[in-house]
Amino acid sequence: MQLRIFTEPQQGATYDDLLAVARATEDLGFDAFFRSDHYLTMGGDGLPGPTDAWTTLAGLARETSRIRLGTLVSSATFRHPSVLAIQVAQVDQMSGGRVELGLGSGWFEAEHTAYGIPFPTKRFGILTEQLQVITGLWGTPLGETFSFAGEHYRLTDCPALPKPVQASIPVIVGGHGPRRTPALAARFATEFNLGFAEFDEIASKLERVRRACTEAGRDPDSLTYSAAHVLCVGADEAEFGQRAAAIGREGAELREHGIAGTVAEAVDRLARLRESGVERVYLQVMDLQDLDHLDLIAREVAPQLG
Repeated sequence: MQLRIFTEPQQGATYDDLLAVARATEDLGFDAFFRSDHYLTMGGDGLPGPTDAWTTLAGLARETSRIRLGTLVSSATFRHPSVLAIQVAQVDQMSGGRVELGLGSGWFEAEHTAYGIPFPTKRFGILTEQLQVITGLWGTPLGETFSFAGEHYRLTDCPALPKPVQASIPVIVGGHGPRRTPALAARFATEFNLGFAEFDEIASKLERVRRACTEAGRDPDSLTYSAAHVLCVGADEAEFGQRAAAIGREGAELREHGIAGTVAEAVDRLARLRESGVERVYLQVMDLQDLDHLDLIAREVAPQLG
């Protein structure tokens, strides 16, 4: 099972904070560093303010050498797909081919209101067309052009440059919808992600995606299946309690919904996720100053997962 570190910088972080976590992620052997794509805090003052996801990842692309880098997930409301395709391809070049794109429809209306970003009521069609445009641009052979005529976007004879280093940048699609989201993942995604799902629902939700792949004529095993959950683990009960208090969460609630508790509990929870069909877990790290937390997971949890 792959373990990835997932951060929420809108809650309050500088680029240097994120760099320290990314370097620890690399040094400790984790697979990837991912970040959210948000501009407004979801509690607290958010100081010192937001950082832009793809600006951050561009910097980290030059200051790391091994780990994968990406978003979970970028919002289709934030950027025109042609611009996003250029940004992601450029960061892929800057990283030597280590970038992944998580893309979603956007959900945080207050964030859009605060920053004056349009928030259409119906966004699934926008997301679908963005996936068509982005993958179409990347997949256009050199020397050819890309055109697209949709309800939301229109491109005419686009040179479809620059090209990523990777032959195909992994695309992550996620969500809890019963029909349209699995179909979208089957059509466009390299990976399907379930964010913060109830543990007893994960197997059935992943099975819906596998069925959607079969219905679309795609091998269900060609998708990677992942989950994201908050991380809060202590070497003992006292340390767990300290970490829970530091992020303003109750221990019982964390144990119910997250990878939380003692090392043994964390290992058990991850093993249960694997039994549910999860191959990769994004560990949501809320205290970016607590690098000892990552060290504990790397030393005590990861080696027990096989």
